[in-house]
Amino acid sequence: MDIKDLLNQTDKLPNIPEVVRELIVALNDPDADYLDISQKVAKDQTISLKILRLVNSAYFGLSRKVASIDEAVIMLGMGKLKTLVIASGFANCASNVEGIDLPAFWSDSFQIAEIAKWLAEMTEAKVEPDLAFTAGIIHNIGQLLLHMAQPNKAMAIKTIVNTTDISRMEAETERLGFTTADAGAALVESWKFPEELGVAIKHQNNPAALTENPQLSAILYLATTINNASKSGASFEDILERYPADIAALAGIKSNIADYLPEALELKSGLDSLAA
Repeated sequence: MDIKDLLNQTDKLPNIPEVVRELIVALNDPDADYLDISQKVAKDQTISLKILRLVNSAYFGLSRKVASIDEAVIMLGMGKLKTLVIASGFANCASNVEGIDLPAFWSDSFQIAEIAKWLAEMTEAKVEPDLAFTAGIIHNIGQLLLHMAQPNKAMAIKTIVNTTDISRMEAETERLGFTTADAGAALVESWKFPEELGVAIKHQNNPAALTENPQLSAILYLATTINNASKSGASFEDILERYPADIAALAGIKSNIADYLPEALELKSGLDSLAA
């Protein structure tokens, strides 16, 4: 099997709203017209309603009700609106995918995205936080693609991982000849998203393999590690002992691990309602 076999099934690819595509492409453009993009967001009823419902929730605790996307930009800033649009757009890109609990899938992705953005703000390499957030949202898009395009193969791999000691990467490579990280990177490339996103997704499990610019991949690795540790119920001492200090250094984070890890373990995205 080849990754092209997945990408050629265009009717089964995740359906990303055009305004979300534009927004992600614009992340690296200092001259991007975000006012124009926000106006397009306002015309997308599905995204607008989800964002306004979240913005008016107790999580944001605003002093007054926000009735429009323009007001949301004023109250929260364009930076926050960007992350909400990206999260909402992807959370609605597929429905009823065999073998995947979509609300749980996106909740996990949102959490990793929040941690990735937070870590990016700590890097000496000045990794763009919005890019890190987006990488977190779509880090597992290849697995979603596989379940949509080849559900039988996806379920077979899931069974192997759940019933044996074989890792997901090993099971995917054996059954497919590639990993879902590879497939995710290829899908991102086909969408013409920034190259850094595809590279980060492809190398999220082995950032040390990159000889140039491994920071974003390393951040994804750390964010996933922190998220898994937070859900594990392990003691802080055990988590700290197993924390990959070498990957943190690769990401460009110089802060003492014991100083920032407690806060990272407590981060909450607050975006789960977007996937409902």
